[in-house]
Amino acid sequence: MQLTMSGEYAIRTMVHLSRLPPGAIAQISDISRRWGIPETFLRKIVARLSHGGLVKSHRGVGGGISIARPPEQISLLEVLDEMEGPMALNRCLIEPLSCSRTKSCVVHGVWCEAQDMLRNLLASRSFAELAARNAAPPNPQVPAGEQEEHADPGPSSEFPAAEGP
Repeated sequence: MQLTMSGEYAIRTMVHLSRLPPGAIAQISDISRRWGIPETFLRKIVARLSHGGLVKSHRGVGGGISIARPPEQISLLEVLDEMEGPMALNRCLIEPLSCSRTKSCVVHGVWCEAQDMLRNLLASRSFAELAARNAAPPNPQVPAGEQEEHADPGPSSEFPAAEGP
């Protein structure tokens, strides 16, 4: 299992929205620029997040997107499941009939346990928690190797950190 760019960009978008005051509307173009996400790709991601009930779209003048529920009620697992589909370390965990050795396989139980642990960890991390971490988005205009020396010292007034639990 490897996270796709859709999943990665969806997480960045949700962190961005989680750092805004409740009810605030963000422009897709601003998120794209701030987080280094191609805007056309981001629009497709936002459509999926909206379909999954994670973001709301606002049309018209002053339109954009906002988080659909409080960030403490949205888990990392929920966003990944929406973007990536069911998570599985091995095919037999999604389709048990795909392998005739499932009942006698010596590692099947390990795959089940590892998958359960990963899903539980991701389910336990809310976007409120992630947004409160003091990591600023990268500046796409600065080469990757120089990101740390040009990083913001913390959340700016434009992207305030979420309040603690």
